[in-house]
Amino acid sequence: MIDADGSQLGIMPTQDAMRRAEEQSLQLVEVNPKTTPPVCKILDYGKFKYETAKRERETKKNKKTQELKEVKFRPKTHDHDFDFKVKHARRFLEDNNKVRLLVQFRGREITHPETGRDVLNRVVKAVMDLATVIQMPSMEGNRMNMILAPKPRRDGGPAKPKPARPKLEAGADGKSDDKPTEGDDEDEDDLDDDLDDLDGDDDDDVDDDDDVDDDDDVDDDDDADDDDDDDDAAEAPAS
Repeated sequence: MIDADGSQLGIMPTQDAMRRAEEQSLQLVEVNPKTTPPVCKILDYGKFKYETAKRERETKKNKKTQELKEVKFRPKTHDHDFDFKVKHARRFLEDNNKVRLLVQFRGREITHPETGRDVLNRVVKAVMDLATVIQMPSMEGNRMNMILAPKPRRDGGPAKPKPARPKLEAGADGKSDDKPTEGDDEDEDDLDDDLDDLDGDDDDDVDDDDDVDDDDDVDDDDDADDDDDDDDAAEAPAS
C-alpha cells in the first residue's frame, strides 16, 4: 500500500485502504496486479489516467517500425555506382532500418563467388560505423545475400530528422522573397531517377561479345568496299 505522498503504508485490509483514500478525497488504484499481494496506491484517478495515456502516446510516437531495405550490387559494380549505392545503404541505416545487401551474378560470374564476397566486404567497411552484420554472406540461387542491422544509438533516441530549408523573411512590400529555384524540380527528378537506379541492376557493364560483333561488322564493310573497287577496275576499257 502506497500513500498519496509516496510513503509506504505496508500491507493492510482493502476496506481500510479504501477508507483512507476516501478521507483524502482520492481513489485507491491497483498499480501492480502481478505481485502478491497486489500493490495499490492512493491517488487522483483522473490525473493518473491522463498521465498514463500521455506516456503511451509518447512511446508510440518515438517508436518507429523497422523495415528491411534492399540494395543491389553486381560483381563488377563501378566505383561511382558503388559509392552511390553505399550512400543509400547508409541513409537506410541512419533511419533505423535493416539493410539486405544483394550481389547479382550473371552467366559464368557464378563460378567466382569470391568476387561477390569482396563487394560485400567493401560495403561493410564503408558502413561499419553505423551497422553490424546479423547474417553472414550466403548464396541463394545466383544471388549472394548479407543482412546488416543499425547499431543502437548512444542517446537511445530516434534518428535525427533532416533539417528543413530555412524560409526567407518577407520584404518591405510584405511579400516573401523565398522563390522556387529552377534546381528544385531537377533535384526531385534526380531523386526519383536515383531510386529507380537503386532497385534496378547495373546496365553499365559492357559485354565483350558486343564489341567483337561490332568489329566484325566493320571488317565486312571494308571487304565489300574492296570488292567494289576491283569490279570497277575490271570494267574500265583499256586505253
